[in-house]
Order: sequence, then structure tokens, then C-alpha cells
Amino acid sequence: MIERIINVLLFLSPNVNNINAKWIQNGITIAGENGQGNAMNQFSSSYGLCVDDDQTVYIADCANHSIVEWKCSARTGLVVTGGNGKGNYSDQLYCPTDLIIDKERNSLIICDYRHERVVRWSRQNGKNGETIISNVRCYGLTMDDDRFLSIIDYNKHEVRR
Repeated sequence: MIERIINVLLFLSPNVNNINAKWIQNGITIAGENGQGNAMNQFSSSYGLCVDDDQTVYIADCANHSIVEWKCSARTGLVVTGGNGKGNYSDQLYCPTDLIIDKERNSLIICDYRHERVVRWSRQNGKNGETIISNVRCYGLTMDDDRFLSIIDYNKHEVRR
């Protein structure tokens, strides 16, 4: 029964295309595992995550106002965006909640929830983010095969494309 439900959910999910999902009943921790905090082996209110083709995991670490890159089998993460406090400058995030990888532009697209914006941050030389959507309390996002971005606006209770 559980397997059937999982298969139905995978079929209905718009983000799953020909994926062989695996779930270990007694899963292993691949990032964090050292309690809540702001050290490079900790998170504080982590929300969204995504995985690139090299199995590197990117985590939206909301209360630390950063995106953390966690390479496969690493013992610690690396702050790749934000991490400079919660101010309103282009090199800062304020409670990121979700992110995706834009392979075509080699960048991360991030819901910067408390700043009420969506930002694009280069994975090559990402010292600053570029606001691509403003005045939106973005809580989640995805991009389809035609590169249309869909976002969840928490305050307006809607999904926009």
C-alpha cells in the first residue's frame, strides 16, 4: 500500500521526470547532525534544498540567512550565498526558504522570504544576488522545462508563474 502511494505521488509531482527515487527506511544524516547552530556543521531552521548533478546539496538555512553547499560525504558545509547577517544589501539574505538550480545560467534562484524578493545568485562568482522578482513573500519555487518560474506567494495565498 505504501509503495503504491509513493508511486502515485511520484507520478503526480511536476518536478519528477523519469526519476528512480530511493528511500531508506532508517535513513542516514547527510548534512548537519550537530544540533541547531551557526557553525559550518550545523543549521538553524533549514527549509528548502536542492541537489545538483554532482550530488552536492544546497540548503536554505533560514535563521542563519544563508545558502549552504554540502558536497557528498563532506563533514562540513560552505556558505555560498548570504551569511552576512540579515541586512538589506545585495550580498545578504533574510530567511531564505527555498531554492532551485538554474543550470542554463549556472546560478541559484532563491526565495528571500523576509526581504520579499526572489534573487538569482551566480554559482561561479556569486558575491551578490540580483533581485529578479520583488514585492513577493516567496515561500517555494520551481522552474518548468520551458524555463517558466512558478512561485508560492505566502501573503497572497497564491501560486504565480
